[in-house]
Formats: sequence, C-alpha cells, structure tokens
Amino acid sequence: MKTKRRAGAVIYHILVCGFGLVMLYPLFWMFMSSFKETNTIFTTAGSLIPKSFTFENYANGWRGFAGVSFGQFFKNSLFVAVLGTVGTLASSACVAFGFARCEFKGKKILFGAMLASMMLPGQILMVPQYLWYEKLGWVGSFAPLIVPFCFAIQGFFVYLMMNFIEGIPKELDEAAKIDGCSYYGIFGRIILPLMSPALITGGIFSFMWRWDDFMSALLYINDADKYPVSLALKLFCDPGSSSDYGAMFAMATLSVIPIVLIFIFFQKYLVDGIATSGLKG
Repeated sequence: MKTKRRAGAVIYHILVCGFGLVMLYPLFWMFMSSFKETNTIFTTAGSLIPKSFTFENYANGWRGFAGVSFGQFFKNSLFVAVLGTVGTLASSACVAFGFARCEFKGKKILFGAMLASMMLPGQILMVPQYLWYEKLGWVGSFAPLIVPFCFAIQGFFVYLMMNFIEGIPKELDEAAKIDGCSYYGIFGRIILPLMSPALITGGIFSFMWRWDDFMSALLYINDADKYPVSLALKLFCDPGSSSDYGAMFAMATLSVIPIVLIFIFFQKYLVDGIATSGLKG
C-alpha cells in the first residue's frame, strides 16, 4: 500500500509540475525574448535562450513615446489600480456587512438584483456608460476608471466578503451589542479586522483587474500622458510600419512584476480568503 501511495504521489507531482511548466512557458518565452534583438525574436522563436543578450529593449521601451517615458505609464496604472481597489474594498465590505448581518425590507430582492448584475456581460454596458460619462464630462480623465468602483456594487467582491462574514460567529455581535456597540461599531471593531483575509483576496483580484484593464482605458483615455501600461503596450505594435516587439516584451515583463510580487507576499491570505473559512478554532 505504501508503494502504491508513493507511486501515486510521484505521478501526481509529475503531472502537476508538467502542467505548471506548460502554463508558465509563455511568460518564460516573453521574458527571454525581451533580451533578444527585435529582428531575431520570431526568426529564433523555437529557441528560448538568446544567442546574444541585449538590454537595449529595456532602454528603448522605458524611453516611451512622444516625450512620455514608460515610468509615467506605470504611475498612471498604479494610481488607477490603487484608488480603484481601495474604493472597491470599502464599498463592497459595507454592502456585504449589510447583507450578512442587517435585516431590512427588500433585502432578498436587492441581493437577487446584485447576483443578476454579475451575469451581465460588460459589453452590454459599454455604450450607455460611455454616453453617461460623456455627459458628466469624465471622458478623457481617470474618473471613469476609478469612481464607478468606489460607489458601484461589485457583485463578486460583495458575495466573497458576505460568505466570509457569515462564517464569523454571531455571538461576537451580540456580545458587542451588550457592551453598547452600534452596527457601525460592530463593523469597524469586530467584523472588519476579522475579515482581513477576504479583504486581501478581494484586493488582489481588484488590483489585478484594474492593472490589466485595457478596454476601459481605450474607451475613456485619449491623452498619451494618461495612458496606463495596458494601453501603452499597444503603441509598440504598429501594423502600418515596423513594430518594436523587443521593447514591447521588455515592458510587458516589467508590467507583470507587481502582480507576481502581490501573489508571492499575499498567497497565504489569498487561500484563506477564497476558502472563506471564517474563524478557526
């Protein structure tokens, strides 16, 4: 039996490692291609290791376009991602607490409407949202990329946090009420500190989605000084003339680093938040 278990474990780990290598291969290819000369990237696509390493792609990519360095694009993406994530977490946590702990009329209807909103494709909302933001004078600014996530309900994050809050014993709420805490006190002093895994999990997903958001930036940003990284990378590819794929892969490699670091440092909280385990004895 022990031999069979060991053989099964070995086969399992071999399959998992092989699948992991297949998933990571495109990223590794992009990273290695960033050190190749642009005119040799696709002619030597079958070879991962460059014949001669060059850092010129990183220098050319960081130089940017029209006097705007790629550092400015990173600042724009960081500004949008951080503010959008903070707004998403704050609004979603308040709504999740209301659904999980408060009783009010129309609660089931509102909860059903929130779940229904998660099923709507984003493409359906593009035209009405654009017309609305245009009337507000937001087109051409960061407002459409930040403000909606600070006040609009994000169904996925609300549902994630609500499940986590429901795993926290209600006896803690009752004890706090006896001590004179209001709903605001219960939320701020008890629920919010205990739901940190769910908040970190939601923050990781929100930051990643805001950082990689290409379509919203394409619709609402028309000034190169305000381009985020996701939109600026497209400028390296010009179908009408030559494309600097080496610089594009170099900057794409740098753009992946923040997401990778977030996953490395917050992996423990990510697992706890997805599991929505609540309090552990």
